[in-house]
Amino acid sequence: MTAKPVPSVAADGSSARSRTLLGGAIVVGVVALDQATKAWAVSELASGPVSIIGSDVELRLSRNTGGAFSLFQGYTPLLAVLAVLIAVILARTIRRTRDRVVVVALALVLGGALGNLGDRVFRSPGFLRGAVVDFVRLPHWPSFNVADAAITIGAVVLVIWALWPSRTREQPRPDRAP
Repeated sequence: MTAKPVPSVAADGSSARSRTLLGGAIVVGVVALDQATKAWAVSELASGPVSIIGSDVELRLSRNTGGAFSLFQGYTPLLAVLAVLIAVILARTIRRTRDRVVVVALALVLGGALGNLGDRVFRSPGFLRGAVVDFVRLPHWPSFNVADAAITIGAVVLVIWALWPSRTREQPRPDRAP
């Protein structure tokens, strides 16, 4: 008789497989939504912006060859290579993470990174030189897209999670030095 493997169970009761599937589904969902909205923006906003809420919120097509907040313009190949490295690190971290909240947050960041990486790889003017499509414009804020929003939301969740005291996280035992 052979023994069946016992699935690993985290403190929150979830198995490693279910956390990986959750992370994968979020990544695929973010990338699909990001690319679909960018395709829509390229086809529908080429003729001009569309105001959503007065003149404060508008959909306006723009392209960004830099990084966040349009920094590092002209370094698109370097940004693309860095995005690949970050994506590999995030994917490995998601597989090893035991906390569902962290899985969701990292998957949002990974999905956003892959969405923008897709633009850098496949959009004009060419391989590893493509410009990221941005289309949401708010007052006093750089234009952004679904991928950028996912990255921001994931990062905020990670910060809140790190600062929020939790009873379920492993706490140092009083009989051990930190």
